Amino acid sequence: MSHQNLLVELFVEELPPKALKKLGEVFASQLCAQLRQLGLASSDSVSTPFASPRRLAAHITHVAAKAADTAVQQKLMPVSVGLDADGLATPALLKKLQALGADVSDPVFAVAALRKAPDGKAEALFYDSQMTGATLDVGLQHALLAALAQLPIPKMMSYQLETDCELPGWSSVNFVRPAHGLLALHGSTVVPVKVLGLSSGQQTQGHRFEAHKSPVQVDHADDYAATLLRDGAVIASFG
Repeated sequence: MSHQNLLVELFVEELPPKALKKLGEVFASQLCAQLRQLGLASSDSVSTPFASPRRLAAHITHVAAKAADTAVQQKLMPVSVGLDADGLATPALLKKLQALGADVSDPVFAVAALRKAPDGKAEALFYDSQMTGATLDVGLQHALLAALAQLPIPKMMSYQLETDCELPGWSSVNFVRPAHGLLALHGSTVVPVKVLGLSSGQQTQGHRFEAHKSPVQVDHADDYAATLLRDGAVIASFG
């Protein structure tokens, strides 16, 4: 399983100065927490927040390209409800198995694959399966939306999107300030995610007047701060 460091940056218009430090800290911590819940980041993963007047970013170490599959044990129903007197599956059991995505084309085989165990009151039927781990693009999309929803935004703005929306010029989104760029790199690979009408890439903007390049291209997640300083004349760290 491939592990790399992850960098996510949201490039925005000037953020409220008094809220900037807290916004950066919460963005990074929530993003890391969400990725941990999905099994994409580990307990050893370290999140580093970045916050400057026009950006919120997070660098997270040891992030997997795909979470490990996990074993799932689901209690179905009591044996007395799921099996008839001959030990065959009842319609209720077959319906439950179908809802879980199990193959019930051969009911006898489907019953044989189940496990019987006491549940404290009576003997019950249990269905064991494997849950496929989330891929990073799907997991980061979820984590990013959840992290943005947790930001301690003092006052929301509503603004219209011009591209990548249902009604350009009319479709609206809400955020602390209008967002203009989204950077998402897993190592040197762009993670395809979308938020606030933006699609991810590996470019950002530096200082309005002092930047040596425009746009600033970040080739690797670990090069973010150094590249911004060298090409964009921006110190990304709030501290």
